[in-house]
Amino acid sequence: MYLRALSITALSLALVACGDDQEKTAEKQAGTSETEVAAEVETESQRLYVFFEEVFQEGLARSPIQQSFLGIKTDYGEWDDISEARAQEDHELTQKYLRQLAEFNFDDLDEKATLSYRLFKQIQERDLAQFRFRDHNYPVNQMFGWHTNIPSFLINIHRITSLEDAEAYIARLNGAAELIDQVIVNLKRRQEAGIMPPQFAYPLVLQASRNVIKGAPFETDTDDGTLLADFRKKIAALEIEDDQKAALLNQAEQALLSSVWPAYEGLITFLAQQSTVATTEDGVWKLPDGAEFYTSMLANFTTTELTASEIYDLGLANVERIHNEMQEIMDQVGFEGSLSEFFTFMREDGQFYYPNSDQGRAEYLAKAIAVIEAMKQRLPDFFSRFPKAELVVKRVEPFRERSAGKAFYQRPAPDGSRPGTYYANLADMKDMPSYQMEALAYHEGIPGHHMQLAISQELEGIPQFQKFASFTAYIEGWGLYSEYLAKDMGFYEDPYSDFGRLAMELWRACRLVVDTGIHDKKWTREQAMQYLRDNTPNPEGDIEMAINRYIVFPGQATAYMVGKIKILELREWAAEELGEKFDIRGFHDEVLRHGPVPLDILDENVRAWVVSVKAE
Repeated sequence: MYLRALSITALSLALVACGDDQEKTAEKQAGTSETEVAAEVETESQRLYVFFEEVFQEGLARSPIQQSFLGIKTDYGEWDDISEARAQEDHELTQKYLRQLAEFNFDDLDEKATLSYRLFKQIQERDLAQFRFRDHNYPVNQMFGWHTNIPSFLINIHRITSLEDAEAYIARLNGAAELIDQVIVNLKRRQEAGIMPPQFAYPLVLQASRNVIKGAPFETDTDDGTLLADFRKKIAALEIEDDQKAALLNQAEQALLSSVWPAYEGLITFLAQQSTVATTEDGVWKLPDGAEFYTSMLANFTTTELTASEIYDLGLANVERIHNEMQEIMDQVGFEGSLSEFFTFMREDGQFYYPNSDQGRAEYLAKAIAVIEAMKQRLPDFFSRFPKAELVVKRVEPFRERSAGKAFYQRPAPDGSRPGTYYANLADMKDMPSYQMEALAYHEGIPGHHMQLAISQELEGIPQFQKFASFTAYIEGWGLYSEYLAKDMGFYEDPYSDFGRLAMELWRACRLVVDTGIHDKKWTREQAMQYLRDNTPNPEGDIEMAINRYIVFPGQATAYMVGKIKILELREWAAEELGEKFDIRGFHDEVLRHGPVPLDILDENVRAWVVSVKAE
């Protein structure tokens, strides 16, 4: 799943501001030949794209981490600067970009450039509005944070194909000390403002942090720790002399002992002390201006103006709908009893779970790969656009699996050097029922996140920033829509698997209730967990992990159902409007061909597509 989202509050302002110049533009073009007008439009659009590329490259130059994600090795041995001074600099750059954007004549842009202009303006204005809330988050929490980002980044993103790459890896190990120092400074500043995770998060964070500094070289007479094992494996494949490999290993061990170890010990000490003053209150209502912060998060993640109460009610309505559909599945398989009893049966019956062993985990991964391969064969009947990047399925690494989410996706490197990755968390196989496997694979892999995100970054003719824009309701809405779409494609032949699809959708409907319950209605963590126990078939470990996630990542979980509902509504409307002219491949192409967009712009795009098809 993707972690940032954008607000749509600026879009109407952009349109109004542009309208003032329409009369002047018409006067200017009067008496001008069509050829001259077309050339002017092209020139203004090209100038705008040059500006977008300059901004994108300037942002990349300021983020060695993002460079590495994109397969660029310019600052391969460095980490990002996450200081408050850098945050202030970024804020000033945002203001500058908006001033520069205003110098372009919106009315002289072509259709594609018009959309790009609106998206860029919205992103910058969103960032400006969110600057006041830049500390209203938890940079270290049980779900994600720098304590696990550092090792997972080095393991999964920092590739070693040369001696220089290996030296850059060692440089990053040495640089971890300064990075974690900045993390601690940022955590202290938040603590002074009363912004800390709830108490439940600390034992999980502390354990994950300690896992990083287990094994050699931190402990004697043990196997390699997570980072040393990764480094040793990567340099073993290099075609260099053995004495060079030995020297690199020695340098890595020294960096781990002199930089990583003391840095993590310092972080662990600080977090242990902070845990003694953290509160048990879970919602962001407890934070300074917490209600305003949550409202802004809902707007950012859903790209709508839905209030917390409206989202809560939407959740209740969909929970009831899905429960009714589940009753039909229950009748189909001949289960006698209540829906609650059926949930208990699905939680406890061994036929729905792989063995909690290495063999069981291997069987799960093999089956997930087979599910995705079967889906690939059906894609041409429903899509006309496909990703070039490969997709792999991997288990979440043991060092972070106890705190990581159930499943997530990591996009590929644009240069093809790294495939897209669907991560399945197999720490406890009781949390990964087989009946949910299909829906989960379709969401994270194909036709879900891999399909959409890989295609987005492979698009031609749009600015770079647009390819990598993050609108959560669109991205996660597409993932949830993909689960539904697979039913239309002929999958979920086993009724229990179809129940799994409904269970996954139910999970997203319940999120609307518990997220707003926690952060708006001041529900306790236990209240939220009990709601999931009463209304879903998910196991206890799944429930606890999910509620923990919603607490530290307010608003994000509401985007899935809101986005899916919008995409499906647009599909059904387009099918009705077009009748026999409706082609689902054309609809999917329209949804995917612009990259991620807010839901209101998605609505505009689909409606314009329908008009164009009617005119054919």
